[in-house]
This record gives sequence, C-alpha cells and structure tokens, in this order.
Amino acid sequence: MHLDFAVVADYALVDQSGKMSVLGIFQHIWVPQFPAMHPRLHLVLRLKGKRTEVGEHQVQIKLLDADDSELLGGSGTVNFAEPPAGITEIEAAAVLVFDVPFPHAGQYRFEITVDDERKATVPITVSQMPPMPAPTPPQPPSPPAPQAPGT
Repeated sequence: MHLDFAVVADYALVDQSGKMSVLGIFQHIWVPQFPAMHPRLHLVLRLKGKRTEVGEHQVQIKLLDADDSELLGGSGTVNFAEPPAGITEIEAAAVLVFDVPFPHAGQYRFEITVDDERKATVPITVSQMPPMPAPTPPQPPSPPAPQAPGT
C-alpha cells in the first residue's frame, strides 16, 4: 500500500465514479493575526495498492507544529473492495475537511500514516500578513500660478 499523493487545498471532492477534483493546492497561509483559524482546509489523499491488499487499512492523520506538538489528530479506516477481473491495482481517494487552528507563525505539517507506517508529510507554513501602510490623505490641488497681465 502506498500513498500516491497528499496535498492541502481550498476545495476537493470525489464524485460517484471515484474521480477526484482538487482546487487551490497550497503550502503557505497568510493570516491577519495569531492565534488564527483556517476554515475548511481540505486534506486530499489518494492511496494505491496491489490486488492482494484488498480489505481494510488503518489511516492516521496528525497536524504537528515545529515543536512536534499535536494540534489535530484522527484515525479511521479505508476499505478496498475487490476490483473487477483484470484490474491489478486498487485505489481509494479521501478528502478530509478541517477547521485548522494555528496558534503562532511557523512551520506545520500533516503526517499521514497507513497501517502504522508513515507514508507522507505535507508541510504548511503560516505567516502573519504585513501591516497595510496607512493611506495618505489626498492633497488639495495647487492653485494655478498667477500669470503676468497681457500674456
């Protein structure tokens, strides 16, 4: 069993036929202040395996900061059904949606483990937006220069 890919995105879905659509893949987030919350972050995974790996597999996901403190975590199972005759590779897609807390600026990462083996690390950097410069007030127009008579 291997993780074909893992990304964070603004939005993703898997349709009824198993086709995956992913919009807005990113690795950096700008926030106005800390602590911050990134609403509806989509973690997108696609697992692939051999026909012999049909069945249930454990998946664990953790969001860690640079100090290895766990901010989010969860686990579940992925069940691979028997593929049609002649198909030798099986695959499953997953879209997990989180409201992600970021207590401070820095490096974060999602760690994805399948059947107790780490398969991927997805990095995210979070920074505070620089302050916007104060707008300068509009200056009144200068009066026209006086002209000499007769010109």
